[in-house]
Amino acid sequence: MNRKGYFGEFGGFFVPEILVHALKELSSSYDRLKNDNEFNMELSALLSRYAGRPTPLYFAKRLSEKFGGRIYLKREDLAHTGSHKINNALGQALLAKKMGKTRVIAETGAGQHGVAAATACALLGLECEVYMGEVDVERQKLNCYRMNLLGTKVITVKNGSKTLKDAINEALRDYAASSDHTHYLIGSVVGPHPYPAMVRDFQSVIGRETKAQILADTGRLPDSLIACVGGGSNAIGLFHPFLEDKDVKMFGVEAGGNGVHSGKHSASVVAGAEGVLHGARTLILQDDDGQILETHSVAAGLDYPAVGPEHPYLSRLGRATYVAVDDSKALFAFHLLSETEGIIPALESAHAVAYAVEHARQNQNEVIIVNLSGRGDKDVAEVAQMEGYF
Repeated sequence: MNRKGYFGEFGGFFVPEILVHALKELSSSYDRLKNDNEFNMELSALLSRYAGRPTPLYFAKRLSEKFGGRIYLKREDLAHTGSHKINNALGQALLAKKMGKTRVIAETGAGQHGVAAATACALLGLECEVYMGEVDVERQKLNCYRMNLLGTKVITVKNGSKTLKDAINEALRDYAASSDHTHYLIGSVVGPHPYPAMVRDFQSVIGRETKAQILADTGRLPDSLIACVGGGSNAIGLFHPFLEDKDVKMFGVEAGGNGVHSGKHSASVVAGAEGVLHGARTLILQDDDGQILETHSVAAGLDYPAVGPEHPYLSRLGRATYVAVDDSKALFAFHLLSETEGIIPALESAHAVAYAVEHARQNQNEVIIVNLSGRGDKDVAEVAQMEGYF
């Protein structure tokens, strides 16, 4: 990434003038604090004593016996609040506090980032409001209540597709009007510079731990890394510390929805075109006139029409491969991991599990690491309803 926030031709800083000062202030503050020993020691203490890091790297013995390979799960589902989102939320909330901000806003799709942001703000004594699309509010009621319980106000977004894209739009409008005292805690590696690199840095703790753990367990690096991709923070957090390890393959798994050819999916790298959304040049699901297409995924956290700019950059370089897994395969994997290993995955993570078992079948001797980005408690009621259980 260069100084202007580009990853090759992707990324950048495409914002209205009213946001320029706020983002430059944020960039300057982050550049200063990311190398500050006191800040890093405080964040490290929060991650270990509060969030529960390091998370385990678990060998999925029964899953490996069933499909082949040696499949490991990086257990981000065991982090406090139930997903990888807490890593970035604590980092940005602490940064906001150091900057003298008193209010934090966030956006959320599946609700996990909203819960993580609400948690970090409760811990650090910051006011918090979270924007969430009406469709996602309906399918993630439990997470909405969790946010309320933590003292956060959930603002329902009723315009557009009523999902994550529209929640981000509203949060950006709020930030433009209130940045003197408000920090916008973006939940993924999306948005204008410095967010894609900053969020990646906070999430890279996943990959650093994973590299040390797999070397300790096997004495070697993995053959393949696999992670789901919506905005892409859990994937880039796993991938980034391995980028110079050229023999380690990387697979980002997008939401195939009803199938990429159906038009009802969220596979931006697989099927998107270049454009600008939410302040960055990236790959976007759009029509021939540049209008953003409505997306679909059984997993609310993957239901986004674009992707963080570092992912298309890695794709163009040939350093990472991106694939799409449809709803039916994700639901199969949701049950499979539950029944085989006693671990209920988030529907987002189930996409990565689904691809991992297919990959293991075809690569019987590989050491494979899957980033289990979140736990499935939030999805159980929705899946049960879909399947007619109640």
